Amino acid sequence: MGKMSIRDKLALLSDAAKYDASCASSGTTKRDSKDGSGLGSTTGSGICHAYAPDGRCISLLKILMTNHCIYDCAYCVNRVSSNVKRARFTVDEVVWLTTEFYRRNYIEGLFLSSGIMKSSDYTMEEMVRIAEKLRAGGFRGYIHLKTIPDAAPELTLRAGLVADRLSINVELPTDASVKAFAPEKDPEQIRGAMGKVRLTTEDYADKSHTGRKRGRFAPAGQSTQMIVGADAANDATILGQASRLYGAYGLKRVYYSAFSPIPDSSAVLPLVDPPLMREHRLYQADWLLRFYDFGLDEIVRRDGTGMLDLDIDPKLAWALANRDRFPVDVNRAPRELLLRVPGFGTKIVDRIVAARKSASLGLEDIRRMGGRIKQSRAFITTRDHHPGAKLDAENLKSRFVKPKQMELF
Repeated sequence: MGKMSIRDKLALLSDAAKYDASCASSGTTKRDSKDGSGLGSTTGSGICHAYAPDGRCISLLKILMTNHCIYDCAYCVNRVSSNVKRARFTVDEVVWLTTEFYRRNYIEGLFLSSGIMKSSDYTMEEMVRIAEKLRAGGFRGYIHLKTIPDAAPELTLRAGLVADRLSINVELPTDASVKAFAPEKDPEQIRGAMGKVRLTTEDYADKSHTGRKRGRFAPAGQSTQMIVGADAANDATILGQASRLYGAYGLKRVYYSAFSPIPDSSAVLPLVDPPLMREHRLYQADWLLRFYDFGLDEIVRRDGTGMLDLDIDPKLAWALANRDRFPVDVNRAPRELLLRVPGFGTKIVDRIVAARKSASLGLEDIRRMGGRIKQSRAFITTRDHHPGAKLDAENLKSRFVKPKQMELF
């Protein structure tokens, strides 16, 4: 096989990075490329779009350093036994790509992951060198590094001193699944590495007796990812694991990645992928647990399956199952109850609480504030609206379910 060009490596290793769910794509227009596939296109190889906590869209160069890997995880397309084309960037190639993309305003940062080549320490050392060379060269953009749990602690320390965010994947929802599908990985070791990142972050954030902080260590925190649908874990198990991870390690995000059947896959894996809607519902439920004060037992079905309803979002499912709590008077109800109204997010609730101090609110006022009236009107009363018997209608759920197109086969 001849030597690969940097463009060919970029196409291969950016495509291999698509299985990492830590970045979300967003729509954009093609730029500076005839067919949208060249180095100068915002929709071309290697560029993904993530969102900051304030809602700002951030373009990142998202690539693997290499898709060579000495591990044989059953669910990974880059496992050592997989028959895929391999490539590897050098340290200088990643530094050059990142710098050139950044100078041309194509990206605002780098998301770097990698297969394990030679050893965990060797791979982690190469990734850290990339980040260190970028910072030494004056790069001030965002850097997210996927760290390796069994790499030497000093390498993780170096990584956190130059990266904005670190992430360590727990891989699967249960220890038993990790041991079955990724026997070379140790769940206890993974959690131990996450714990060390949290302690080091807190240590650097603490002020000394002089009032100064030690420095800057992974200021954007750490995240992790779980594959959904590769094992038999139900949604209650997945969300329960996520809740424990948030509490124990102070994670900024748990990402859920729907399992996708891969070429030449292991016989132990499902033959079909789970519905993508399941991944979406898990994100919605995750949000309710973190920001809306819902309990896990309130979100999952009470039919013994431990699964989320795929037809409607989890907040609406809870409201339909607890109709005795509604309708809610938007002009009098406490904030915590308004947060449970379908179609109301935290921002709209805060606007309602502020606005009702000076005026009695009507349905059109809620609409102007950004409330989703179609979802909320059956569950609220306003100055000029009362749902009446609509809340007790047996077919209320069907009004929110989109019709599905029948399959021919």
